[in-house]
Amino acid sequence: MTSTTAMPATAGTLPPSRRWAVLAVILAAEVLDLIDATITNLAAPTITASLHGGPSLVQWLGASYALALGVLLVLGGRLGDKYGRRRIFLTGLAGFTAASVVCGLATGPSMLIAARLVQGAFGALLIPQGFGILGAVFPRDQIGKAFSAFGPVLGLSAVGGPILAATLIDTDPFGLGWRSMFLINIVLGGAALLAAHHLLPRDPGDRTVAIDTPGSLLLAGAMSGLLYGLIHGSANGWRLTAWAALATGAVFFALFAHRQTTAANPLIQPSLFRNRGFVSGLALGIAFFAAVAGLLYVVSLFLQGGLGYSPLRTALTGSVPMAVGIVIASIACYRLIGRLGRTLVLIGLLATLAGTLGLWAAVHATGTATGPTVIVPAALVIGLGMGTCFGTVYDITLGDVTPTEAGSGSGSLTAVQQLANALGAAAVTTVYLHTPTRPAHAMTTSLLIVAAITLGCCGLVRLLPRAAQPQHH
Repeated sequence: MTSTTAMPATAGTLPPSRRWAVLAVILAAEVLDLIDATITNLAAPTITASLHGGPSLVQWLGASYALALGVLLVLGGRLGDKYGRRRIFLTGLAGFTAASVVCGLATGPSMLIAARLVQGAFGALLIPQGFGILGAVFPRDQIGKAFSAFGPVLGLSAVGGPILAATLIDTDPFGLGWRSMFLINIVLGGAALLAAHHLLPRDPGDRTVAIDTPGSLLLAGAMSGLLYGLIHGSANGWRLTAWAALATGAVFFALFAHRQTTAANPLIQPSLFRNRGFVSGLALGIAFFAAVAGLLYVVSLFLQGGLGYSPLRTALTGSVPMAVGIVIASIACYRLIGRLGRTLVLIGLLATLAGTLGLWAAVHATGTATGPTVIVPAALVIGLGMGTCFGTVYDITLGDVTPTEAGSGSGSLTAVQQLANALGAAAVTTVYLHTPTRPAHAMTTSLLIVAAITLGCCGLVRLLPRAAQPQHH
């Protein structure tokens, strides 16, 4: 998505200790984003009860963050190229931390959703800068070693994040309850900001870099209309307002698509859409990431609302086994993708399907008497499938793109993943929340929809490129 040419060649001048300190700062920012993107999966029932927000707040909590992050992610990378990655990184981190504080102090649903949108927007400034900064700081023979630290650190965060969030809710430090999940960023974000200010090397940027602001605004309008219509319709009935929002979103999306074919510097290179493998991978990614984002939400809602689990027990029964599976599979895929290629994507989809159907069978048979001895293994298998797909889908999708298209393609896929997370969290929870008084029925219906989408994704695998490009590994 971004190049490393806008930053001075500092790799030879920085001492090794400072290079690794820079890596630690970048990793800290990634961890903050990962945790804040996922904590609301677990905390949604508690937050909704506290703020009397109703079903729409459950849906907007995660969707608002992912929406802003996804819409602005490519734009954030371009801003770093134009104005300097250090400057945009610091701006993003400061804004992210401030928005976290507002989230923690929110007095009502509207204030919290607005703060989550702002948090996601600043996250979109923060996240794209990391790889570019590291590419300029580390010598070429060490950059692979630096990047290899991301997997284990983010994996531990994926496991530890839900446990930390649940522990904070259950222990209720200083009587803050769920608010402590956001307010802890005063310490974490503040420390990262101070370290980044002292450690990150300065870079001037390149003011000649063009930014497609109209394209970003059209995409924002499209996704906002679609999400608002979906959530408003499910919460308040499918009246004129909901349909008008959906129609408006569709119009904006059509205008965005047209803009990408006519703009001098589009967010997505039009030539990518003439590549069958890329388009197939994009479609598969949208469907799969939407399905599993919704799945993560409804599992948490079912365990807490249907089975009466505490947030910590929910994390240990559902979130942590999935995260462990994701970490194991992601590590394994790094070694297997070169040998298996797109077959690995199919294996991941089938594992996700098996785990989802296993969980469906258990809930269908025992309802709200379903126990951890069934839920934990199913969640682990789902996590193994998700991790296999997370680690391979987009690498395979980029297998046939040209070097000049790779940056645009990679950035587009990352952004689309976030937008799919937003749509999936809203769509699948819409199904679940449609029958709130019958949690077992709501859960089985939601699981069948996730299974159907995953099965549909299996049919797209044969259209993907056979293998990833070697340089992506």
